[in-house]
Amino acid sequence: MEKLPLDWKKLEQMPFEKLLVIRALRPDRITTALDNYIRRALPFGSEFVDCDSTSNSKQILESAYKDSSTTTPIYFILSPGVNPVEDVEYLAKQMGFDTKKMLHTIALGQGQDKFANDKLDAGHKEGFWVMLQNVHLMPAYLYELEKRLNTFALEGSNPNFRLFLTSDPSNSIPIGLLEKSIKLTNEPPQGLRDNMKRSFSFFKKEEIEDKDPKIKTIIFGLCYFHSVMCERRKFGTKGWNRVYPFSMGDLRDSSIVLQNYMETNQASGKIPWDDLKYIFGEIMYGGHIVDDWDRRFCATYLDNLMNDSLLDEAEMFPFIENKGITFKCPTPLSHEGYIKYIETELPPETPLGYGMHPNAEIDFRTNQCQNLFEILVDLQPKGGSAAGAVEDTKVKEYFELVLNTLGLEGLKVNIEDLVQKLDDSTRGPYQNAFIQECEKLNVLINGIMRSLGDLDLAYKGELTMNEAMETLEDNIRLDRVPPQWKKIAYPSERPLVSWTENIKARIDQMNMWKDDPAKIPKVVFINRLINPSSFLTAIKQVYCRETQQELNKTAIQTDVLKKMYWEADLPELRKTDGALVFGFQVEGARWDTNTGLEESLPKTSFSIVPVVNCRTVMLTDKEDKTVYQCPVYKTIDRMMTYVFPAQLKTKYPAAKWVIAGVAMVLDVPGASDLFAPGKEPVN
Repeated sequence: MEKLPLDWKKLEQMPFEKLLVIRALRPDRITTALDNYIRRALPFGSEFVDCDSTSNSKQILESAYKDSSTTTPIYFILSPGVNPVEDVEYLAKQMGFDTKKMLHTIALGQGQDKFANDKLDAGHKEGFWVMLQNVHLMPAYLYELEKRLNTFALEGSNPNFRLFLTSDPSNSIPIGLLEKSIKLTNEPPQGLRDNMKRSFSFFKKEEIEDKDPKIKTIIFGLCYFHSVMCERRKFGTKGWNRVYPFSMGDLRDSSIVLQNYMETNQASGKIPWDDLKYIFGEIMYGGHIVDDWDRRFCATYLDNLMNDSLLDEAEMFPFIENKGITFKCPTPLSHEGYIKYIETELPPETPLGYGMHPNAEIDFRTNQCQNLFEILVDLQPKGGSAAGAVEDTKVKEYFELVLNTLGLEGLKVNIEDLVQKLDDSTRGPYQNAFIQECEKLNVLINGIMRSLGDLDLAYKGELTMNEAMETLEDNIRLDRVPPQWKKIAYPSERPLVSWTENIKARIDQMNMWKDDPAKIPKVVFINRLINPSSFLTAIKQVYCRETQQELNKTAIQTDVLKKMYWEADLPELRKTDGALVFGFQVEGARWDTNTGLEESLPKTSFSIVPVVNCRTVMLTDKEDKTVYQCPVYKTIDRMMTYVFPAQLKTKYPAAKWVIAGVAMVLDVPGASDLFAPGKEPVN
């Protein structure tokens, strides 16, 4: 521990300077620091931070209605499980209106625009309320709606007329309509405690009090499960590969099925856990899930939670042994007793409550910080570009990086010369995979050089600056990969400069191979392949050619060695032994060369895996309990970048790593290209 420099305590009297230090040293804490800064620096700052946290949705709508007018719509931005129609109907009843006569709702869709216009004209004259739902489905109609509201303002409307709009978040909503509207959204509760209180409060007191003690306990477990399913979204792809619209309806329907099943099996006295888990995990909640690995997590979590131990004050937090916190399922209580138990016994918010490592919180808060500051940068005014404009310093530096340092144009692989070096006896699956890599890299280099060349000519005044050039210029200035390059590139979450250097590393690997294309490098950097699946398929193809096996009955087996790529005594492999690859990094856990998967070190999100022997094996139904089937993704944004399942040894139950969201990632932003200083890859 190093002592902080200068007089650190003075920063308490300089809140903005303290904010700058926190931004530099602990970006994962900047959102909390900003809350504190706003509370202290602004008059009534707490009101800006807390907003309407003490009011329910109906009270907020009543307040917004007082600020609305005949030409100021109330715009509901929808979130999962929220139904603003109920709140609008409640408001109408509170004001003494007959909702059947006063409130007219239209769900927009194809052919509904004429019907909506008729209702608007009638409401404008007669003074009733019109609610247009899902307006994001007809973005073209919204410009007509904006003009109609302007006409109403000139003509004067019946003072009782109000317009309510609902839509999902969308970029297609006209800015003019947004500016004149009062915008409301009902954000879901934040944190496990608030989610659990909301979930359990969803059930009325009489629905809980009269239930069998077993049903009470399982409903409590369901509320916990529902809260975890919803709140894991904040951890990004470590929580879920995709975003799912879980809602209170899923909890409600699950509880109804639970009661029906319990009544059916009341005579036997046994709880049909397998049936319940299937209905909860595959139908109710699983009906939303489209990713196989997310489905595996959901099923694993239910297996860990929904069993006989739940009825015997089971530990709710998964794999929490020796972590110093606990949250057990209580003995059957009253409705108020459960609410009080949640408030008093549930530990403070921690990733451990979801079965994840504390690093997960650091990661998601750091992402929050990055997203916040990217939005702030995007909101800054941008100067217009024109032909002959003075070249931006950052753009100029990037030109020098590409043209001088990397020299991308000169690094392109001559495919024709490469093919001529190969004949039928030396061109096999590996060669085909590598040639495809070279072709894709060449396409990418051509696209980069072409667009940079056009921008350079625009700076010289020889071409007119267009929208594509301005976009390119803005992204270079902000250190982001331009969208026109993303279309022809590989998935990556790296900033622009790191991304460009990564291209150079990928080209270097191809250049090492092209000199003797009949052989592949002794260690292949799989994280430098645009299409790693093609190389893995080549491993299986070589095996099948040698052994006369069927390709669709084989799989890739991963054996992690204890050596890094630069060590000279790596094993020599036969054709059927597969290939040595390097470039895997474990996220959510740590790789130990002696014991396999272990808990991550504090503040270390990724762990480099040594050289891996990827070899072909025949498919089997046997399950090895000492192995975790670990999904491998190209980037940390796992969503659409899945590659294959790797097998990692573990002394812990595989369910521990499933619930923790452990995966291996190939391209990690901010990571080096995994070369040790002064080392070169083995040929």
